Amino acid sequence: MCGFAGFLDRGGFADGEAVLRRMADTIAHRGPDSDGYWVDGEAGIALAHRRLAIIDLSPAGHQPMASHDGRYVLSYNGEIYNHLDLRRELEAAGPIAWRGHSDTETLLQGFSKWGVVGTLERANGMFALALWDRGERKLFLARDRMGEKPLYYGLQGGTLLFGSELKALRQHPAWQGEVDRDVLTLFLRHNYVPGPYSIYRGIAKLPPAHYLEIGLDDDQLPDPVAGGVREALGDKPMCGGCGAKVGRGALREALGSPSCEAGRGAPRHRSYRTLCNAAGRARPDPDTASPLGRALRRFLADANAAGQSTRPV
Repeated sequence: MCGFAGFLDRGGFADGEAVLRRMADTIAHRGPDSDGYWVDGEAGIALAHRRLAIIDLSPAGHQPMASHDGRYVLSYNGEIYNHLDLRRELEAAGPIAWRGHSDTETLLQGFSKWGVVGTLERANGMFALALWDRGERKLFLARDRMGEKPLYYGLQGGTLLFGSELKALRQHPAWQGEVDRDVLTLFLRHNYVPGPYSIYRGIAKLPPAHYLEIGLDDDQLPDPVAGGVREALGDKPMCGGCGAKVGRGALREALGSPSCEAGRGAPRHRSYRTLCNAAGRARPDPDTASPLGRALRRFLADANAAGQSTRPV
């Protein structure tokens, strides 16, 4: 699962790692395998990470991780499903001395090669991340298309706090913790707190398929940008609390070929027809479909052969 936390204080600080450790300790359940800390007190940036090792189990996947050229430092939660494809694309420009096999290192090399937005456009996966650009002295926060991985952020007493869970932010000395009464009304109405709000005033959830770029010279916190990961979806992204539909492009990619008619089989295959119609009448092709699309096709074929209904009960 993993988790991260951090803060950006333009005035600088002296005891950043002690604060980071308190923040990270609250989300230890998200990453029991290791913990890591990176601090630049002069720039005012601090990043913490709790790791659950999945892809690369070795110390080479330890975070926060710096890019090969030293420009970027990344604390990241999630998985990039196409990171091996991205590695091959990066290696096409020349050999790379990879330190390990983690998708974290792949992302960092992408940031160095294609830039932040260019890499996010190529990344297919679930993720939330905090990226510090040491060259431009900027912080980037980004979240995946569907908003599967959480990311909270906000200003508290002039300090930008961010992390995977609110409990981590509460450990910072600048934390104010004022309940937003307007959002409390939303909670009582919906029985949950819709995005992009949180229950605390001044703290927000970064919307899905958005990124935030914060420079040390910015006078105020900018609005999240709907870009990068959004453009790669092909249609409008899922948006927390707004009821947007899943993009057809993503579903077509999962099912396979984007052409021909589909879903005109037995009447009991209404679920199959619904999916295909949503994908623009895309017929699953076993040679081009993703593993998800192939698994879906096998399930529907087996159900048809057994004479079972695929309708929900």
